[in-house]
Amino acid sequence: QVRVQESGGESVQPGKSLRLSCLVSGFTYNPYYMAWFRQAPGKEREGVAGLYPGIDTPYYADSVKGRFTISRDNAKNTLYLQMNNLKFEDTAMYYCAAATRPGDGAWSFQPKYDVWGQGTQVTVST
Repeated sequence: QVRVQESGGESVQPGKSLRLSCLVSGFTYNPYYMAWFRQAPGKEREGVAGLYPGIDTPYYADSVKGRFTISRDNAKNTLYLQMNNLKFEDTAMYYCAAATRPGDGAWSFQPKYDVWGQGTQVTVST
């Protein structure tokens, strides 16, 4: 089965940077979407960044544009989320998700994704 596993979450101070990694394993075929989601305490889970490997066009939530970068390394079967200039409101559990089949909806439409990781915690505090 296809699985994804996140890593890299830490507790950091505002303005610092982190890079999250998502290792993909199992059988899968292009094209498919991959994305990062996050859920902060008391809030709904939201899309952070998405990527369609067949096109390699990134998508971002307005709240992270200019600060976060999504990328992939096919040779390593890994999806990355580079997070710069972290803010208090970036504190959340970050989830990697993969869509192994084509589907409808925008990149941030959560039902598109049939494979989810367990999450990695990012905490931004002074």
